[in-house]
Amino acid sequence: MTPPPPARPGDPIEAVDTPALLLDLDAFEANLHAVHAFVAACGGRVRAHGKAHKCPEIARRQVAAGAVGLCCQKVGEAEVFVRAGIRDVLVSNVIVGESKARRLAALARGARIGVCVDSPLQVAQLGAAARDAQAPLELLIEIDTGMMRCGVRDTSEALELARAIDTHRPWLSLRGLQAYQGRAQHLRSPEERADAIARAGARVALFRAALEAAGHRCAEVTGGGTGTYPLELAGGAWTEVQPGSYVLMDADYAANLPAHGAPALRQALEVLCTVITARDTHAVLDGGLKAFAVDSGLPVLPGSGWRVRGLSDEHAVIVPGDDARALAVGDKLRSVPGHCDPTVNLHDWIVAHRGGRVEQAWPIEARGALF
Repeated sequence: MTPPPPARPGDPIEAVDTPALLLDLDAFEANLHAVHAFVAACGGRVRAHGKAHKCPEIARRQVAAGAVGLCCQKVGEAEVFVRAGIRDVLVSNVIVGESKARRLAALARGARIGVCVDSPLQVAQLGAAARDAQAPLELLIEIDTGMMRCGVRDTSEALELARAIDTHRPWLSLRGLQAYQGRAQHLRSPEERADAIARAGARVALFRAALEAAGHRCAEVTGGGTGTYPLELAGGAWTEVQPGSYVLMDADYAANLPAHGAPALRQALEVLCTVITARDTHAVLDGGLKAFAVDSGLPVLPGSGWRVRGLSDEHAVIVPGDDARALAVGDKLRSVPGHCDPTVNLHDWIVAHRGGRVEQAWPIEARGALF
């Protein structure tokens, strides 16, 4: 059962129950329109990544602002987005298992569904499920861009998969390639990011040429993220990009040096916490490891003069700097998480606000959709 929202429309921010996710609508909308306009001006397409927010209301706003559809990482996320009315969804991940394949094929009865593959077993399972459901699936061969994660590593593997896909026509078709360089998203300098994407682009060109020489059409190459999407667009190898964090942002992305010409993005997502203990030496907030993901560092407290010293399950211990403002029990502090995606997955609601007041609370319906 989903708990009630932490705030009601019209409430002041100070009345929001904590810990709670806040979304500054002015910053959210500015980021949304800036990135979509930039991509359109470059001749590309946005396929917004739903793994960042897991929220159908945000997905609908992204599509209304020009995204061609959504991508996500799990079949469960795809089910949530299709149920919410998104009609073009790519599972930008490989999936294994007959039950997952059947669920994905069921979605294809009412939406355009794509999914990545990197092994013949996946193709066979998806082909059988699509045939049984009488619903076509579009497959993208994932390329390992150097992350040592999923994806084929040489062109012979890609050609084997393309041939396997052909044997399952008309229920399977090859849409193209997926090439995502996740590590490059968080390289600090624009030059480092550009070098990583140039190398990934060379691999895309190699694989695409091999497939097309063998008669396999690659209509689409998808990938890229918030940290690199201008580079994928400039390189010419990608037809669409998959930014996700751009509408939220986090402390880790804020540490990146900006790329020339790319729009500056504002911090839209925060976690609101309450001071539950106040001492001369430290204070304690009511949000800990169950409210913040810390894989990309501890949350930061901008403008407060305080620093997070450490987190336990339900507490954040913060210590003052030289310019710290005085805190009392009951005060509320806004914090910026180190990594927005897994932080969102810890919460049930996003409190959307503007001008100091709550406008809406949006359920994070794909929270916990892990399979």
